[in-house]
Amino acid sequence: MIEDMKKMAGEKAAEYVKDGMVIGLGTGSTVYYTILKLGDMVKDGLDIIGIPTSKETENLARNLGIKVGTLTEYPEIDLTIDGADEIDPELNLIKGGGGALLREKIVAYASKKEIIVADERKIVEKLGERFYLPVEVIPFSEGVVFRKLDDMGLNPKVRMKDGGKYITDNGNMIIDCHTGPIKDPKNLEKELNMIPGVVENGLFIGLADMAIVGTKKKIKVLKGV
Repeated sequence: MIEDMKKMAGEKAAEYVKDGMVIGLGTGSTVYYTILKLGDMVKDGLDIIGIPTSKETENLARNLGIKVGTLTEYPEIDLTIDGADEIDPELNLIKGGGGALLREKIVAYASKKEIIVADERKIVEKLGERFYLPVEVIPFSEGVVFRKLDDMGLNPKVRMKDGGKYITDNGNMIIDCHTGPIKDPKNLEKELNMIPGVVENGLFIGLADMAIVGTKKKIKVLKGV
């Protein structure tokens, strides 16, 4: 059922892609279905350039025959389609469960429009209710940043994978903060990014224009206020 909801949302978003567009290609289990659909559309003649947000997405796009470009070549993106770990009523997001938050935020910032695809479990009243908040950190700064996050009451934990510290595509670490409901996401985003050694965090404030949400019965389209 959950995969059906993801597939519905992911494929629906592909309808917004038009010939000649530069498309930001997100990372995650829902946007995966968008990229599969775009691969089919490319086979049928759609001409687009994809800007992937991770090595995983780049490999998928190339395997499907989607042309891949870089932000150096295409610094302005027509549309980005990406997933999210949480979505609040104002379409603010927590992202980064897949570890691609830095590239995802850069691509979102460069986009004229950002569509988020998700299943209904990702909708929350307040960010931080269910999911942790990822913070990408330069390895040299791990101890300093971890201590600061702990002092802020954010319950930090270093992300691990395969018995070692998780390393992003950018060569950085991720510290996951178990915040609980966040009272002021906008200010917290700024506060975190002011800490020396923090590269970026998973709060995406004011970047999404629309969310396409798969539910058990239908697709819901949510638009920002």
